[in-house]
Amino acid sequence: MRMMGSAFLVLSFLLFALAATPLPRVAAGAAPEPVLDIAGKVLRTGTYYDILPVVRGRGGGITFAITGHKSCPVDVMLDSYEDSDGLPLQFIPANRKKGVIRLSTDLNIKFPGPASCAPTAVWKVEDDDELTGQMFISTSGVEGNPGPETLDNWFKIEKYENDYKLVFCPTVCNDCEVLCRDIGIYVDKEGFRRLALSDVPLKVKFKKF
Repeated sequence: MRMMGSAFLVLSFLLFALAATPLPRVAAGAAPEPVLDIAGKVLRTGTYYDILPVVRGRGGGITFAITGHKSCPVDVMLDSYEDSDGLPLQFIPANRKKGVIRLSTDLNIKFPGPASCAPTAVWKVEDDDELTGQMFISTSGVEGNPGPETLDNWFKIEKYENDYKLVFCPTVCNDCEVLCRDIGIYVDKEGFRRLALSDVPLKVKFKKF
């Protein structure tokens, strides 16, 4: 009886110790990692940044221009001048309350002011080009209003090796079938280095304007 009593006391002590030990907390829905600029600072909404290719020697920063014999849409491309940082851009999350730009988050990407026939200068993935079969990036998108009507206007930033890449893989519509591709470069017959959906991503970095 004395041994049974001792065993009961030991068991009671162990149960009390387990109950008093706090369980490790599991992070529920942890926010994705923030995107950093070349100075190591967090990218923020409302701030302008240049998007620069990591590998130089094939053009400067990202800008826009009209290519071919058309007036619309205005194409997004690398500046032909190697030393140019291109034009500044803003990143606008689908959730406008978010002040920090994070990986894997739906974003509008926007040049300041209008771009010729595109009054908002928001990036958009165009349909297959008849001549090249490429899906180019233009400035004919619209800002905000996440959903099926604006599916082609949403992009993401993802880690790529030690730098970043731009991705088209919108998640603003749960019931939509989407095409997920990297954003790369297509050199057309005029020598313009146009942004397009690609299997070879353009490695980029961000510089505060």
